[in-house]
Amino acid sequence: MEYILALHIIFIVTWFSGMFYIVRLFIYNTEAGEKEETEKQILRKQFTIMMKRLWYIITLPSAILTLIFGPLVWYTYYNFSLPQWLAIKLVFVFLLYVYFITLHIIFKQQVKGVFKFTSQQLRIWNEISTIFLIAIVMLAVVKQGISVVWGLIGLVLFIVVLMSAVKIYKLLRKN
Repeated sequence: MEYILALHIIFIVTWFSGMFYIVRLFIYNTEAGEKEETEKQILRKQFTIMMKRLWYIITLPSAILTLIFGPLVWYTYYNFSLPQWLAIKLVFVFLLYVYFITLHIIFKQQVKGVFKFTSQQLRIWNEISTIFLIAIVMLAVVKQGISVVWGLIGLVLFIVVLMSAVKIYKLLRKN
């Protein structure tokens, strides 16, 4: 039983690592567009190779394996029962997969040379996975010990602090 849980956690960690890093590559690839033509071509070629390797070798397989081991953990430990904390967690997990699909769309666009988002927009988008990580881990670890209301208040406060940090970083980059 513990092996299933361990594998689930391992693939969650590698999946999140891939999601965190792929958006950084999106940002660097986007910013490469501001370089001289020769440098831009070299950078974009290299970033495309890195993105493909990261996506197809680590991130996508980890997302699939997380999706396989998640229900196994759910069955093994909870026999598919659905306590309130787990129902809320599963909503966040579903939204995380929606976010993951948006990353796949951006990935496919950038590989084709289509850049629809600024680096600043991508920096903000990168923080979404952090929000999901915190919400899901808190629900998984604290379980019934967390009040839904206080949990949501804490999450909203965290989002405000996180987005403020992104804005401050933008101001510091300009100077």
